[in-house]
Formats: sequence, structure tokens, C-alpha cells
Amino acid sequence: MIAACPPLDPNSAYCNLLQCTDFADSCIVAERGGGVVGWVSGYRPPAAPENFFVWQVAVSSAARGQRLAGRMIEALLARPAQAGVTHLTTTITDDNRASWALFQGLARRWGVRIEKTARFEEQAHFAGARATEWQARIGPLPTPAQS
Repeated sequence: MIAACPPLDPNSAYCNLLQCTDFADSCIVAERGGGVVGWVSGYRPPAAPENFFVWQVAVSSAARGQRLAGRMIEALLARPAQAGVTHLTTTITDDNRASWALFQGLARRWGVRIEKTARFEEQAHFAGARATEWQARIGPLPTPAQS
């Protein structure tokens, strides 16, 4: 799924298995007709457990345009394991228009702010090998009944 959704970074099968087991409460898969059409992985950073960090979002071309990514994120946030989460965070490169549209759309839907700050910089962190990863921080999040 990840490999079919550039520009996502492919992880090892081992990493994906750890996400699906050790982080099962913060990952979700969408299926249709026996096949996987969506995937969101995330976690609550130990140093900032009030945040839910979205690591990767992948939606197959067959399921795009149906708000699937947003619905998966909302389903993750509604889980008991996310009780106490007040902000959604992620990192996105400037050129990833689909991700910016997703997260800006969620902020609009929830009626909250989205803040953009550099998290991992092109030169300082990646020695020019990849673009700056901008942190998007959305919140404070509405309660599930408000969203």
C-alpha cells in the first residue's frame, strides 16, 4: 500500500509489522472487496502525549476523493486509546499538496487552527538530500461529539 502511494517513504516489512502490533491502537486499515484501500499510522509521542502524530496516510487510487483519509483519522482519534489528545500533528513537505489539503481540510472541518513550523530542515537534518519536513499542528481538537 505504501509503495503504491508516492511520495510516502517505504518502511521495512518489519517496521510495518511493529506498527500493526505494538501500535495497533494508533493505526487503521480500510478494506474494500477483500483488499486494502487505506492505511493511517500514528502514535502519541511519549514527551507530548496530548498530541497524536500522524506518521503516514495512504489511500489507493481506487478510493481517493471519498474523504477516506479524514474518516480514518477521525476514527483513530475517537478510540479510547486517544483519550486526552488535544492536538493532531504531522510533518509534510511543501510540495505534498494532497497532504496539505487533507490536514487543512480537517482543521476547517473541526473549526480549529493549523500551525506550520519547520521540524526537520533540508540542510540541517538531511544534508540537502530531501526537502524540509514542516510540522502541521492542528487544534485544540473538538470532542468526538462536536466533530
